[in-house]
Parts: sequence; structure tokens; C-alpha cells
Amino acid sequence: MDVFEKAALFKKLHTYDQPLLLPNPWDAGSARILSRLGFEALATTSAGLAFSLGRQDARGSLSRDLVLANAESIIQATDLPVTADLENGFGDSPEAVSETIRLAAERGLAGGSIEDSTREAASPLYDFNHAVERIAAAAETVKELGFPFMLVARAETYTCGSGNLDDVIRRLQAYEKAGADVLYAPGLPDLDAIRLVCKSVSRPVNVVMGLSGANYSVSELAEAGVKRISLGSSMARAAWSGFIAAALEVRDEGTFGFAENAVSFAEINSWMKGGEK
Repeated sequence: MDVFEKAALFKKLHTYDQPLLLPNPWDAGSARILSRLGFEALATTSAGLAFSLGRQDARGSLSRDLVLANAESIIQATDLPVTADLENGFGDSPEAVSETIRLAAERGLAGGSIEDSTREAASPLYDFNHAVERIAAAAETVKELGFPFMLVARAETYTCGSGNLDDVIRRLQAYEKAGADVLYAPGLPDLDAIRLVCKSVSRPVNVVMGLSGANYSVSELAEAGVKRISLGSSMARAAWSGFIAAALEVRDEGTFGFAENAVSFAEINSWMKGGEK
């Protein structure tokens, strides 16, 4: 499929009764495995990428070029639609956000998310009006693409520490009016808050799972009105957890039992077939 077909399929996947499960690979290999496990679409993870490069997930840790190159490597590893974590658009201005969306589409992405977090401690969220202008600029760029790139607007109110649900809803409603296709507020405190957010907007809502705290099932989230479930850095952290546990066993116990439960070389090698270029 070309990018137009992938984008059309990706948009359609947001319309079903059951939420779209959107796991987050951090490189081509993890993308290839998730594709072969039967998922229907994938999303990148800036944190997963940062960790794989030995960096912290922090403002300035990853450049736009690096994030888009990683996304392109994931696109090339799978036939599935791929959406990207585009952080805060790699710039404060609406123009910078527009350019990021344009470049993301050129790489073959079917969607991308833009945060309203400045990642500055003194002022962690963009002013409301400026945040809306950034999403509106991104939406205008999407209109010029010629295919249904799924623009995701993220309200980072909870991740920035204020925990104000009214502010989340106000921002998401404004982002919807500005042209966002999917709405996303990481860190919502409970299922009631998720349900209220879903009722307060008419566009699909994304919820991230795999974080510490409440752990809701797909059916519970579907009942609350969620249309898309992403996993953020949780799969990357799960992989790192296995790696660390194996290393600690070798260091502290002098044993190698971890290898008994590890996927075999032959199996994982076979899953990578087709990646040789």
C-alpha cells in the first residue's frame, strides 16, 4: 500500500466499535515483530527511541530529523499504517508545527501527535490561545496534503502536574474545533475522567495504557467511549525490564536461567526475514 491507502485505512480503523490497539515500536525490529503479531497499525515512541540511543526522554534530546528518520525506518519495516510521536512539533511557533507535519507526511506517516507542552519548568503548557493556534496551523497543513493524515492533539495538563480536568476538556474541545482528528490527554486519573472526556468531544479519543496506576481492560475503555489505545514507552520498558533482569541474574547469581524462557534465535531470526537490504 502507498501512503494514501495506508492513511485511508488508518482513518477507517478509528471508526469501529472496538478501540484500535496501537502498540509503540521503537525501531525497525520491534516494528517488524508487532506487525507479524497481527496488529493493524503502529505508533512511534519518543521515549523508546531515546532509551535505545542511551538518552533521556527530555526536551532537546531528540531532533526532528532523528525522530523522522526513526519513523521512516519503522515505516519501511512494515506494511501497516504508522503514526508518530512528534513531541511538541519541534518548535514553539505555529509555523514550526506546520513544517513538522509537512515533513512527517513526506516521510510516509499516516498521522502524528502534537503536544501542548513547552517542556519548560517555569511555564510547562503553552498559553491556551497559542496552543490552539498551533493545532489550527497543523490542521491547515493537513488539508493541503491530499490524504487523510490523522492529526492528534495532546493536552498535557496532567503530565505537567496541574491535574485540572476542566482545563483538559477546554483544551481538547478547542483543538477539535481547530481541526484535530484525534484527541489525547495522557495521565487521566480514572475511568470516570476518561468517560467524561469522551463525552465532551465528538472526535476519537486516544488513551495511553501501560503506565503505573490504574489498569483498565480494552472492554472497559470501549465502554467509556475510547476509540484508540496506545502504549507509549511501556513495551520498550518491558523489553528493558527483561534485559535488566537477565543481566542481574548473571551478575548476582552466576546463573543463566533467563535463557530458558527467551525467544529462540531461530524464531526471532525468522521474524526478521525480509529486512535484509
